[in-house]
Amino acid sequence: MGTVIKMKKADFEKILGHAKSCLPNEACGLIAGTVNGDVREIQAVYLLTNTDASNEHFSLDPKEQLTAIKDMRARGLVPLGNWHSHPESPSRPSEEDKRLAFDSKASYMILSLMERDKPVLNSFRITGNDPKTSEKEQLVIEE
Repeated sequence: MGTVIKMKKADFEKILGHAKSCLPNEACGLIAGTVNGDVREIQAVYLLTNTDASNEHFSLDPKEQLTAIKDMRARGLVPLGNWHSHPESPSRPSEEDKRLAFDSKASYMILSLMERDKPVLNSFRITGNDPKTSEKEQLVIEE
C-alpha cells in the first residue's frame, strides 16, 4: 500500500494561504509530525521564506529552517519532509525537484496553483540516484 500522509484541513489551508500570498513566486516550508508504521501524521506546518524569490525553484531560509527544527524537537515531533508550491505547473516533482531531493525518507509535498481556483496538493517520495524516481504517496486531508 505504501506510505499514507495524513494532514488536517487547517494545515492544508495554512499552506494554501501562504502559497497564494507568495505568488508569483514559489512558496516553501517544512512539515513535522509522527510516524506510526506506514502512516505519517502531520502535526505542524512551517512556513519558510523562499530565499531564491523565484517562480521556478526554491531554497529554504537556513535560519528559519534551524528555528523550525528546534521547535519540532521541543514539541517531540519528527521532521517528515518539506512542501513547496508550483505557481504555473502541475503537482508533480520537476526534474530540478528530483535533482535536489537528498532524503529518500522525506515526503516532498507539492501544491500546484496552475488552476488558481482548483489547487492540487500531492505528496511524493523521491528515491534512487540517477535517474531519481518519484512515487506518489497517499494523502488524506481530514477535518
